Amino acid sequence: MNQSPAPRRLQHALAILAGAITLCWPAFYNRYPLLFPDSLGYIEAGPPVARAIFLHQLSAGYGMRSLIYALGILPFHWLVTPWPVVALHALITAWILWLVVRSVLPRNTATYFLAIIIILSALTSASWYVSLIMPDILGPALYLAIYLLVFARNTLSKTERIVLAIIACWAVASHATHLMLGGLICAALIILLARKSFRRHLRAIAEIAAILIVAALAQIALNAYLYGQPVLDARRPPYLTARVIGDGTGRDYLKTHCPQANLVLCDSVDHLPTNDDEFLWAEGSIWSTADEEKQQQLRREEIPFVLATIRAYPRAQLAKSLGNSWQQLTNFDIDDFDSNAWMDAALPNVIPGANIPYARSLQSRSALPENSFSTIQFWIVIASLLFVLISLPILWRHRSCKLFALSLLILPTVLANGVLTAVLSDLDGRYQARVIWLIPLLALLMLADHIPQRKIQTWSSSSTTTTPSPTTSSSTWAN
Repeated sequence: MNQSPAPRRLQHALAILAGAITLCWPAFYNRYPLLFPDSLGYIEAGPPVARAIFLHQLSAGYGMRSLIYALGILPFHWLVTPWPVVALHALITAWILWLVVRSVLPRNTATYFLAIIIILSALTSASWYVSLIMPDILGPALYLAIYLLVFARNTLSKTERIVLAIIACWAVASHATHLMLGGLICAALIILLARKSFRRHLRAIAEIAAILIVAALAQIALNAYLYGQPVLDARRPPYLTARVIGDGTGRDYLKTHCPQANLVLCDSVDHLPTNDDEFLWAEGSIWSTADEEKQQQLRREEIPFVLATIRAYPRAQLAKSLGNSWQQLTNFDIDDFDSNAWMDAALPNVIPGANIPYARSLQSRSALPENSFSTIQFWIVIASLLFVLISLPILWRHRSCKLFALSLLILPTVLANGVLTAVLSDLDGRYQARVIWLIPLLALLMLADHIPQRKIQTWSSSSTTTTPSPTTSSSTWAN
């Protein structure tokens, strides 16, 4: 007898809740949500942005982080505690993972979902970025949402599609790389429309494009209102300038072409830093010591300076960019959760009284098992990647449409994330660690999808009197 809808929905809701709680284990283990110096910027920016929008009380500045993410998490912390933000991350991630698992494994979904989420939580960085007060976890949420809205649309209800679109829009607006990668995915999908088999996805792809456009327009409108500048990122540091100077090509260009280049950087040509962090964030750095007028000038000159550098040293810059990309792709360590003196001092000024519970955390003592966990995740990712690459031809032969589509979305996205962050910013394991867990997820889905087929094959080969039934796998081209 089939289970009635109400108990089944309750069972599913409890499974998602259990998965969300499982994803929070690093925060529970740490005894406090995980923080990064940027976390305080997101928390601090929320109230002045809210006052500007709802009370028309403009401020002189709002920080340089995503103001839409800062505004989104404000109702969940209210400058009291960041724990509800972790709960929000966990519920979003668990729910989207539930939809992904259900799209591939419609039978026994709860069992498969809990098994997959326990493994992901225990052995990959997914749970660490759920527990971190940063928009990093929303990147994978966006990419999985695109898969669901385009390739697994028939498994979603109308309400689920609407909620996914809202989450995806927030995710796009929460970080510049999410917008860039979402745009690249959308462009790739539009190119694939040239194939007749993809034309049935036209409406879904149009919706993804609309989500990206709405998120971008929301950012532009907010910056126009707050700063009087209709741009995507009004207060961003000149990351590209820092990158080419750190690579050495920018330093060579300035030393060769100043003062004829007539750039504001020529004033600092005799004491240029040797890496991008020293240019942007070090004490006494060129960027941090520049006044508002000089910072604006550095932003205006960024693209001309970078393009001039590339034209002057194309091979050298290409070699550096390729080396940076490889280094970024192969570095997905969990190593950003140590104590930080600046963050420790600033925390009580952002969340009054938060220094007391934070002082009891393992992070405040740099006692989190980052190195051990990074080693475990490295081998899990390598094994998962090998399994996925071996399984792709099998998926193609068995017409496992949804899993094959998910593979074609995840693998290039993880690759593009590494290249993009290496070219546009400094090299940091966090950039790749926040998406790398999608590869073990893909491997687990492939393994789970294979299990029922193996059982059916064993049963059919041992039976001599009964005609075997067709495969019950949900991931067929017909679906």
